[in-house]
Amino acid sequence: MQENIELRVACVGAGYFGQFHIDSWQRMPRAKLVGICDCDLERARSFGVSAFVELAEMIEKTTPNVLDVVVPPDAQSEVLRLAFSCGVKTVICQKPFCRSLAEAKEICREAAQAGVTLIVHENFRFQPWYRFIKSELDKNRIGTLQNMTMRLRPGDGQGPDAYLDRQPYFQKMERFLIHETGVHWIDTFRFLAGDPMAVYADLRRLNPAIVGEDAGYVIFDHSNGVQAQFDGNRHLDHQAANQRLTMGEAFFEGTKGVLELTGDGSVWFRGAGSQERHQVFQSETSRGFAGDCVHALNTHVVAGLSDGLPFENEASDYLKVLEIEEAIYLSTSEGKKIRL
Repeated sequence: MQENIELRVACVGAGYFGQFHIDSWQRMPRAKLVGICDCDLERARSFGVSAFVELAEMIEKTTPNVLDVVVPPDAQSEVLRLAFSCGVKTVICQKPFCRSLAEAKEICREAAQAGVTLIVHENFRFQPWYRFIKSELDKNRIGTLQNMTMRLRPGDGQGPDAYLDRQPYFQKMERFLIHETGVHWIDTFRFLAGDPMAVYADLRRLNPAIVGEDAGYVIFDHSNGVQAQFDGNRHLDHQAANQRLTMGEAFFEGTKGVLELTGDGSVWFRGAGSQERHQVFQSETSRGFAGDCVHALNTHVVAGLSDGLPFENEASDYLKVLEIEEAIYLSTSEGKKIRL
């Protein structure tokens, strides 16, 4: 255990979601944020660290151990390849990871050739309620898990101005509900119940102001007999003061009971045959994004680099998530179950 290693971290991207990454690194005990690169220099400067417009210049002047890439998929491959060529050996890349499975495979190949550890910043599995639910499943709290359901209800998708105040590029994404958002639960369901064997999807676009799909269902058949359902609709909301905390409600049903995730980040348990439920978990943090999952993932990366612990989200493994995503879109286009 090496307690006092301080990693030098630089960020690319200081937009809406970049703020959560920057905040995380600025309060990380064993890491120091040494630079921010963004096309808007004043925005980058507002965080109080060295700011740059050119990535190569930032890497040369700050010599980071870790580069955290927080840019949309259309910009990722150029940024990643430049980082590889400049000698950065650990790179974190925000999801959605690349524009396609083919591009992601090529980026992974190039990272391996350059000797780069490439990690996808897929943070939902690091939300505290899902970590708790995983521990409860491992302890057999609800018996044999048979069904998982996520009802995505962020309530932000109606009308011509949907998403414009936060992430306007959402409107132009040809693949939206699954590629941008539902991919979180592809990974989370894998984290909780292993890889699925097959998927069936029925996706649709409800808002004519956007290009991609914004509602639909996906059913996952897992190898251990678990069936999972992702029920997504960005027009509808759920009971929560902050619609973006959990982005919906989830249920995990087993032979001995049910775990229910509610919109305030709490988890409730009801035993089989019981008419009562009781709270078994409550998220304690209000800082950061969605239970401070960005900080939790970044802390996980620091522990991997400083203490030699294994990484959960290496890009080479994350390709499986993108393969499942491709199968989902194929299923909805062909109207049939796709085996993986």
